[in-house]
Amino acid sequence: VFNTPGANANAVKELVLAALLSVGMILSLTACGGGSDKETVSYKVGTEPTFPPFDTTDEDQNIVGLDMDLIKAIGKDQGFEVTFENLSFDGLIPALKAGNINIVAAGMNKDDKERQKQVDFSDAYYESQLYVVVAEDNNDIKSIDDLTPDMKVAAQTGTTGAEKVKTLKKEGKIKEAVIVDGLDTAMMQLINGDVSAVINDKPVNEAYMKKKPDKVKMVGKALNAENYGFAVAKGNDELLEKINKGLANIKEDGTYDKLVDEWFNK
Repeated sequence: VFNTPGANANAVKELVLAALLSVGMILSLTACGGGSDKETVSYKVGTEPTFPPFDTTDEDQNIVGLDMDLIKAIGKDQGFEVTFENLSFDGLIPALKAGNINIVAAGMNKDDKERQKQVDFSDAYYESQLYVVVAEDNNDIKSIDDLTPDMKVAAQTGTTGAEKVKTLKKEGKIKEAVIVDGLDTAMMQLINGDVSAVINDKPVNEAYMKKKPDKVKMVGKALNAENYGFAVAKGNDELLEKINKGLANIKEDGTYDKLVDEWFNK
């Protein structure tokens, strides 16, 4: 003879216990499933933020610029995040090769043969040109042909402009190549009359002229055309593919044009 009430009570207890175990298993599986999801990859992006509108700082000294917004948009498209590192321009490629950063986004000319030996570049994201810049009231220098062997000419360290100035010095066409850190320093030397000209990229010159109107002007024709690219360590094909795919996608969906317009019309 069975004790029916007791049996029913035990049955209820067993059902409750089974239900609790089931819930626990579900929660455990859910947690395991969440843990197995790939975490978002974060890449360190090196730049020298003295090259507006591509790379600069805001009033709070945050690193901002067209390069920053482009690589963030590419990351959003490709599922990775980025943080930014402030480095000297000359230190960017060594930092990349040492593994201290993953990407260089610094208005870097991807056509430079020496750089191509050391790093891999993405597809071009901007075409720029070098121009000669003189003081607003200088009417003697109308092109690069008017530079003379008694003149000093400045440029920002690590840039294509710096290489051009060094070449002019080597060829005896100018007296001294004044290579300085930061565009503002180069332009201030020009405004103060310490140098006769500055050679730098057109969009960066234009950004400076907007910020400091009636101080300097560009003269003559473009000295060359150069393409900017993002740099990664040699052989990092996976990251390079992500950048190229993301760049193509943001160009196609209009994000690229929107960001360029924003930064060149600030």
